Amino acid sequence: MSTYTEKVGKKLNTLLEKSYDAEKGYLKAAENAENPELKGYFERKSKERNQFGHALKSEIRNYGQEVDKGGSTTGAAHRAWMDVKSFFSADNDESMLEAAITGEKAAIDDYEDVLKEINLPPSTLTLLTNQVNNIKGDLTNIKRLEDLA
Repeated sequence: MSTYTEKVGKKLNTLLEKSYDAEKGYLKAAENAENPELKGYFERKSKERNQFGHALKSEIRNYGQEVDKGGSTTGAAHRAWMDVKSFFSADNDESMLEAAITGEKAAIDDYEDVLKEINLPPSTLTLLTNQVNNIKGDLTNIKRLEDLA
């Protein structure tokens, strides 16, 4: 039977923090997008990342790990997303799409890093695989949306 390690718990907390930071970034992008289709995409992504975060939080708790409320790991994750969100400051559709692409690629790398863990419980493996596959699919959509910007 798989065991849930502290290392995996920390990695999931990092994904949790990044999910909530991405939620805020997408919400800001939705508020500033001019193209209605793009605005809708960013709103959907914001809600999706909120749902990802809640699912991660439940998974962390289900295996007896602490949900991190802050600290060096989550602070570093937050700063990394803030760098991506800085692209949003131009408040134009093209720059927001570029930031979203950068953020999605980073998220895929983060998920794949955690998925390499040998002792992931089946529920965690399924959750993370579904979330990263969703992100990968949306990366294709976001590239299509570049034509709209």
